[in-house]
Amino acid sequence: MTDGSSLRERLIDAGVDLVLSEGSASVGLRETARRAGVSHGAPRRYFPTHHALLSAVARRGFQDLGARFEAAVAGTSAPRGQLEALARVYVGYALERRGMFELMFRHDLLDSTPQASDQPRLRESTLPLFGHITELVARCRAEQEDAARRTDRPDEAVPPPAVVAAALWANLHGVAQLWAWGSLQLALGEQPLGSDPDHGQRDRIIAAVLDAHLGPVTP
Repeated sequence: MTDGSSLRERLIDAGVDLVLSEGSASVGLRETARRAGVSHGAPRRYFPTHHALLSAVARRGFQDLGARFEAAVAGTSAPRGQLEALARVYVGYALERRGMFELMFRHDLLDSTPQASDQPRLRESTLPLFGHITELVARCRAEQEDAARRTDRPDEAVPPPAVVAAALWANLHGVAQLWAWGSLQLALGEQPLGSDPDHGQRDRIIAAVLDAHLGPVTP
């Protein structure tokens, strides 16, 4: 690794630390340089704009989340099981790394230009995650249609897999935010923060979300 790439990674490391400890609003070029122990002008060599720095930090978040997704689905091949595993990881990540989670999906803040010659635009690099969810939804749909044919149940008109995946994603994102704020716990009559250490209630909500968008699991 060259000195330049080492410094670039140090600056991103500092930005990640700031996001996790203080939120994305704290990630300025000067503060990131101070946290990395370099001159305040150093970040401009690698990140010409504030958005470019935020995008590099967010890319780290997507790499981390993607690795967690891969580990979560390693033990199951069933599409419904994989979706449930991904959903649990998604909500868990949102609660564990709140600052990063809030930044990652703020595409109104993030740069749309490539950050290096070998990297796509951040907005484009996030699409495979959604594409994977859409693929799993389509596989669940195919299994449901096959089961319907075997039992002579008429097929129901349903939205395309991408629309279902988008609604499922939005629902899970809302669960994550409302749980982080304590709102869901309050609605369910529980302690708003620090409750449900075994994630039982949270997992039941996630299961209900999947049932709502994919239909209940049939024997």
